[in-house]
Amino acid sequence: MALIPLVEPARNEYLAELESKGKRENRFFRLLAHKPEALKHFVPLYGTIMGPGSVDRRTKELAYLAASIANECAYCTAAHKATARKAGISEEEMRAIETEQYQDFSPSDRAVIQYAHELTTEADANATNQALFRNFNDEQVVEITLVVAMANFTNRLNNGLDLEPEG
Repeated sequence: MALIPLVEPARNEYLAELESKGKRENRFFRLLAHKPEALKHFVPLYGTIMGPGSVDRRTKELAYLAASIANECAYCTAAHKATARKAGISEEEMRAIETEQYQDFSPSDRAVIQYAHELTTEADANATNQALFRNFNDEQVVEITLVVAMANFTNRLNNGLDLEPEG
């Protein structure tokens, strides 16, 4: 389950509201609810980064999934495979990310995946950032980088506390 017990919604009104709105248990929110102010600030920050912006949903999901797979985060990989499907990413494309077989992706998708992977595994992206800059404008590069940073944040929290996926 997790290295620490998850907070029950009855103990946190905001958590109860989030789960009611989402119509499901959310183990990540239950974990984060140990620090209620962090949960309250996380939700709008996540929404700002992952919500509508200058980069389309598919691109954001490719970045999040590539980082989560690189970090071997079971929780985020499972969650973002589900959202990736909704964003139009196929099972074959997800397998290609898992096996680092990027050749069949478009140049812009490949740039995002490789950038997310390198930034996650190396803490910089010197080898891949130029491809990203060739395919995206400055605002989009910042947005993609924020997605990768958010993925790394959630991955490390989940991996550090051994949070397993729902279901």
